[in-house]
Order: sequence, then C-alpha cells, then structure tokens
Amino acid sequence: MEDREELINLKPDNHDMRLKYYELILERSSLDDLSCYPLPEGYRYVYYREGDKKDWIAIETSAREFILPEEGESAWKRYYAGKEKELEERMFFVETSDGEKAATATAFYDPQDLSGAGWLHWVAVKREYQGKGIAKALISHTLHRLKELGYPSIRIPTQTNTWVAARLYLDFGFRPAVKNALASQKGYGILRTLTGHPALEGFEPVPYEEIWDSRMVKIEKMLREQYADLVHFRVLEEDGQERILYCTESGTGEWKGTL
Repeated sequence: MEDREELINLKPDNHDMRLKYYELILERSSLDDLSCYPLPEGYRYVYYREGDKKDWIAIETSAREFILPEEGESAWKRYYAGKEKELEERMFFVETSDGEKAATATAFYDPQDLSGAGWLHWVAVKREYQGKGIAKALISHTLHRLKELGYPSIRIPTQTNTWVAARLYLDFGFRPAVKNALASQKGYGILRTLTGHPALEGFEPVPYEEIWDSRMVKIEKMLREQYADLVHFRVLEEDGQERILYCTESGTGEWKGTL
C-alpha cells in the first residue's frame, strides 16, 4: 500500500493510468438545445478520406490512447475496418491552416446497442493543441452531426482515467446511463471527487487517496526510476498476459523486467 501522504500529493493528468479504472457510459435522451461552439480562428473541419487512418492513429497516440502503432492498428480494425465508406460522412478531423490534422471525433453507433442511440466515438486532440477550445467545438459539431443522422439519443463511452473529458461531457448535458451508474457507482464517486460536478451529487465522493490504483502508482514509480524522462505508460491485458508499454521523451518501448 502506498503511503497515504504520497497518494494525497499525486496530481492527475487528463489521461492518467494511475487512477482506478471504471467504465463510464454517459447518455443524453433529448437532443433539443444542443450547445454549439465555434472552432478557434485558424482551424477547420474536414471529413475522413482514404488514407487518413495514419492521422487518426497519430492523434490518438498523441492524446495518450496508444503508445505503439500496433495498438492504433488494432483499434482501427476493431471499430472501423470495412466501414471506411461510412466514415466519409461520420468521422471528423480538425485541421490547422497548414493542413495538419490536430483532432478527431466520430459520429458513430454501436451495433450491439439495440436502443437506436448514436455514439460519440474516439474524441481526441493532440497534446500540443489541447487547452485551445478545440475539444468543446469538435464535440458540439459531432453531436449535431449525430442529430442530423436521425439518432433519437446519444451515448458516450468513457472512463475514470479520462476524467477531464468526462467532465466536459457532463457540461454538455450528458448523465450516467442507469445500468452503468449502478455498475460503476464507485467510478462516478471518483469522478465527483476529481470534478466536483453538480450532476454527480447523487454519488458519494471517494476519498482522494482512494482514487488511485496502488499497483499502477507502483508501476509508474518503477518506470520513472529507470527512465527519468518518462512521459506516460499503459498496461495492456492480452490473452491473459500483461504488457507494460512506456513512452519517454526519446522513444517508446515495452518493459521486460519484473515488478
């Protein structure tokens, strides 16, 4: 168990593997009065076109969804392979005036969701473009596209590790889906502790020192002892085996040592 004082002094990143993981499903049943925010000056929206997969992977990697290119390839195969034609009117990129793709989001769906809801998918902004108001504008733009496509309601899959994004979705009027609110009650308590959002008043806040996954904190500490320039890390479960991936200022790799 980590020292309580040490845990209290930890500061969460906007995408932090050290936080206890809980899946969060947010939903909005009424699409009336969706907020609309303009992009900052110098940016524009473009739809997906053939060949843009590499840009999608680059954006998601910069936003710390992936570390290795193979992770991006695997995610693309799982969600979008064979559906690229659909993406031409569902997947957005935000481009700079120089044509660099800086952010992405997709107006999509979940084939297993029989409610008929549209799904806001894979929202990400490159790290160097965060904090400029791009995410808020992109989310509103994609939500309006889902409404145009005829979906009666919208759901958003997220998690405690991306708590800043979850807070933004709450600001857009999304609320915990009923079944998920029960299954991830502690997760919403963690989110309340981190955000203090009034929409979460029905959830008991989790003490700050208890929002951290002690094993992930230990892994991060171990990696930082080996790599002083550590940026972030990910722990993957594949076929019952655990992989620890890390990113430093000089490159990426996979931890082969023992814990």
